Amino acid sequence: MWTKIVPIAALLASASLTSGAAYAAPTTPVGGEALGSRGLVAPPGVKKPPKTKATSYVVADVTTGEVLAAKDAHGRYLPASTLKTLTAVTLIPKLDKDRTIRPSQNACNQEGSAVGLSVKAKYKIDDLFNGLMMSSGNDAAMALAEINGGLDKTMRDMNAEAKRLQAYDTVAKTPSGLDKPGQSSSAYDLALIARAGLANPEFRRYISTKTADFPAPKGKHYEISNHNKLLWRYEGMIGVKNGWTSKALGSFVGAATRGGHTIVVSIMRHEGGFWDEVAQLLDWGFEVRGRTTAIGKLVDPLPVARPAPQPAGSAPVTKVTPAVQPPLLGTAASKQTDSSRTVGMAVIGGGLLFGLVWLGFGIRRRRRGSRS
Repeated sequence: MWTKIVPIAALLASASLTSGAAYAAPTTPVGGEALGSRGLVAPPGVKKPPKTKATSYVVADVTTGEVLAAKDAHGRYLPASTLKTLTAVTLIPKLDKDRTIRPSQNACNQEGSAVGLSVKAKYKIDDLFNGLMMSSGNDAAMALAEINGGLDKTMRDMNAEAKRLQAYDTVAKTPSGLDKPGQSSSAYDLALIARAGLANPEFRRYISTKTADFPAPKGKHYEISNHNKLLWRYEGMIGVKNGWTSKALGSFVGAATRGGHTIVVSIMRHEGGFWDEVAQLLDWGFEVRGRTTAIGKLVDPLPVARPAPQPAGSAPVTKVTPAVQPPLLGTAASKQTDSSRTVGMAVIGGGLLFGLVWLGFGIRRRRRGSRS
């Protein structure tokens, strides 16, 4: 008998996209009622999935979207570097992989795992995605966020993308996955995000690359290798991402293809080595796929929201972001939280003008914003 719980996703507020539209969180477990259980949910008529020390996990068929087995699928936990899958899914379509940049000192100084960025070297965006997904570079994550328009904008973009994918258990506070209060994901969401990434050829290329040359100062290079050990020892392994911090413990999401089908396994909060357990769960997924009833489904992304059309004849709205704000406005804006503030400003003409000209515009303030 499945234990029914109220999913955290149902308690989340809707997330606004940059277009101004919003996706409302559901009131039932995403993917099916059975996935609301905190215990093991396994399909009938086949052997049970192999045991794992992971607190939470999902085994699913990427090709069909069928969830084959799960334990606490929607339990919210710290994701560690598996959150980089969302960073990649969000930013790969936005950034020109052939663009060359020089990273900031802030990006180069990020704590935790790093690919070794230097302010004295130049990198293609393509190099940074390799550093992000192969070497789990927190420095590469920050550099990509800064290139995307800054940390605050990137966090908004990542959280909007999570809601579009219906990954409602996921709240991104950092682009790297380094622990931060309020940050979370779930085994279900990691499988969902990985599935979205696997549909992108560039994402697949980054996660499946075993070794690559990486730029260094003075035109030199050095070799980096993928942290996913299963790339070397599991037949059909495509890749995806592993992570670890002292608070999150071990987490992993990985996918492999055999016989024309791709199976994804995501685990969270594992205390020790998980590689063999993941391999056994993948084996089980390939064995039972198509022979039993699914316990749930990886849902499809929601359509991209579009701005509401303006009434005919209405004047277009121009958004203005001043380079320097008046002291009073700057003080008020510094107290903003996650909610957008709209400030109405009136500009009064001089004595030579015959009246008052009111200009309304909305100022949207950006939110302020170990190893992994």
